Amino acid sequence: MTDDTVASGTPADTPVRTLLVGAQMLFVAFGALVLVPLLTGLDPSVALFTAGIGTLIFQFVTQRSIPVFLASSFAFIAPIQGSVASYGIPATLGGLFVAGLVYVVISQIVRLKGTAWLHRLLPSVVVGPVIMVIGLALAPVAVDMATGENSDMGYAQAITLSMVSLLVTLILAVFGRGLIRLIPIMGGIVVGYALGLAMGVVDLTPVQEAAWLAWPDFVTPTFSMAAILFMIPVAIAPVIEHIGDMVAIGSVTGRNYLEKPGLKRTLLGDGLATSVAALFGGPPNTTYSEVTGAVTLTRNFNPAIMIVAACTAIVLAFVSKLGMLLQTIPTPVMGGIMTLLFGSIAVVGMNSLVRGGQSLTAPRNLVVVSLILVFGIGGMQLGSGEYALQGVSLAALVGIVLNWILPQAAEHE
Repeated sequence: MTDDTVASGTPADTPVRTLLVGAQMLFVAFGALVLVPLLTGLDPSVALFTAGIGTLIFQFVTQRSIPVFLASSFAFIAPIQGSVASYGIPATLGGLFVAGLVYVVISQIVRLKGTAWLHRLLPSVVVGPVIMVIGLALAPVAVDMATGENSDMGYAQAITLSMVSLLVTLILAVFGRGLIRLIPIMGGIVVGYALGLAMGVVDLTPVQEAAWLAWPDFVTPTFSMAAILFMIPVAIAPVIEHIGDMVAIGSVTGRNYLEKPGLKRTLLGDGLATSVAALFGGPPNTTYSEVTGAVTLTRNFNPAIMIVAACTAIVLAFVSKLGMLLQTIPTPVMGGIMTLLFGSIAVVGMNSLVRGGQSLTAPRNLVVVSLILVFGIGGMQLGSGEYALQGVSLAALVGIVLNWILPQAAEHE
């Protein structure tokens, strides 16, 4: 039995099969990958490039032992939108760079102290509502995009585009089978774009004028204390999500990746990938659940396929016409999909609370959850100028502090 056989759990892959399956993995991740930069004002070509680089970094750090692909993190969409509006893109990228370093620091603490402290610091009563805040804090932005408030088209055209895109995404997510079920976002975008072309609201001139090959629009980060303080606590939720993703892919392949290569290595790889992405102007990276689903279907567990997907993403980043095509997608199409996306993130937070099994009516839990939700969704702010804390960052910090200082709830509460 060859090493390839052991790694993949299937007969040794031929080079051609590895190339084809790797390209398929990128196709599965593509819709979600480019959605984040399109919603946050970043360049989708840069996101493709940094997804490829981030995946290669992760595979190197974890010694090519896990079949995962890293790309744009949904958890950062709302915080990036808020930060860009307040501080601009370069300062936001500086905040994201430091947020990636938070992963690195946590990975080293895990290496020294294990994981028990992490669960005590971030129980479900903190993580659940923080994730809900991430999903709901900028829900009005999704509605504005869906109804045409941020575009030149009228309400009737905008609502038609957004609702058709949303409907297609819903149908594919609920009723799709096989690989189709793994690409509901891409399906919604494609149908919405086609409808936009039919309605005459898509201008293809930029695509026609773009060169076939060009450098992506890389952006150099700047470092603002305000943007850094805004972004650092946001890393809390993706860290917990990362642990869940490692457990999920481990259940598919029959291996415990939290033990080998170890959470210390997987978190380090994720953190370095996020920080490097910010250096180029790309969104934070995270392990993709869509790709985990595709691995489950294809039963191909060879990490080499993710390296192929990463290299394919890097190559596509330099196809300028593709990047420009993505930027011509009508805003309402993105808005329709965002209404589902933000809601689904909130549901993930609710599920985390429920699975935690703690009584939400116990006074201390009620206080923690309530203040996280109201501070985060209501936009509470403490301080001003460079040292202001607000939104998700303030909500996360308040939750951690309250959970630390308040006495634990009694068993009967």
